[in-house]
Amino acid sequence: MKLENIFKWRKFLCPKTSLRLDITLKCGQSFRWKLIQPQSFSCATSVYIGVLQSRLLLITQDDSDIFYHCVNQPGDEDIEENLKDYFQLKIDLPSLYSEWSKNDPIFDKISQDYPGVRMLRQDPVENVFSFICSANNNIARISGMVEKMCVEYGELVTEFESVKYYSFPNLENLSHPEVEAKLRELGFGYRAKYIQQSAALILSKGGVPWLFSHRVLPYTEARQSLLQLAGVGPKVADCVLLMSMDQAGAVPVDTHMFNIAKQYLPHLEQNKTVTDKVYLEIGNHFRSLYGEYAGWAHSVLFSADLKHLKENKTGEKAIKVEKKPKVEKVKSDKLKSTVKEEKWILTDIKTEGNEMKTEKREITEFFKTVKPTAKKRKKSSVIPTVPVKVEKI
Repeated sequence: MKLENIFKWRKFLCPKTSLRLDITLKCGQSFRWKLIQPQSFSCATSVYIGVLQSRLLLITQDDSDIFYHCVNQPGDEDIEENLKDYFQLKIDLPSLYSEWSKNDPIFDKISQDYPGVRMLRQDPVENVFSFICSANNNIARISGMVEKMCVEYGELVTEFESVKYYSFPNLENLSHPEVEAKLRELGFGYRAKYIQQSAALILSKGGVPWLFSHRVLPYTEARQSLLQLAGVGPKVADCVLLMSMDQAGAVPVDTHMFNIAKQYLPHLEQNKTVTDKVYLEIGNHFRSLYGEYAGWAHSVLFSADLKHLKENKTGEKAIKVEKKPKVEKVKSDKLKSTVKEEKWILTDIKTEGNEMKTEKREITEFFKTVKPTAKKRKKSSVIPTVPVKVEKI
């Protein structure tokens, strides 16, 4: 079989001002996309590989288009729409950038070097359990833990260039009592207990449909509901709401974002920790400044402050290729990852006091004043002109 028949690339129109893959896929939203150097073809642009809805996808872009190929289901006609939904391309990001820049000179300066930072619309199950792994952790180690979970409890999707790729585990596989001990053996520490307990609790409440129901709940109600889960504090709840529950106004605040907020709220320099009151103040400040899509704007500020993204501001520098972490199904005590990234601490904030009691009323009042700013995108071309040179092996 000729490689030309195997790698059937497709494309859709999407300029980098609307989506930058190198930032969006590597800013700590999703932990399963890997930058690779393909052996079976050459490509002038960066190629990412990842599993999305049980499909193994290769994805790259040039200045005007997104190119994709599905390894295990190359003829699937639904992939383009799935990707557009995943990247939320119906939301007019350049217009939002323009609006945010008018309201915030700090954002205006940053946005010149960080266009196209988009929020992913992830699967809630994967999003919840990935961020339970994020407590007191860094991006590289979180990626390794998520990979271990997939190898141990997911299903084999396919193999590409001698590497096996797995789906994210279902709730049933993570809910068994023996899961905790196995995950501890794999290096998850105290997070192992949270994963097993949360999977069991979600199943008891109705499973996947219960999680998806948060997409139609008011923000404060959805947030309170997620806080029932073991290992889910205020920051993790807001990450999940923002990244998989359609709550664009959710603003996750960890120690990293706390330092960014001090540029806007100088009096916070006096605070050594983020109390419930401070957490609410920061979120409300950015919601007042940026409007309904405050969580999206916050992600731009956050991405601009990550070391590994600072080194590649405009996408002109070459990005270091990542090797897929070597994870064995039986023995995998210590993950050896070659991913060299910012050691970004994703700690859940220690909160104190009873100030959160007023949160529901205050945030609800804010959202009553916000109007949607999203605009429909024009339909894009689907005729492929691939920047990928296929070589015979």
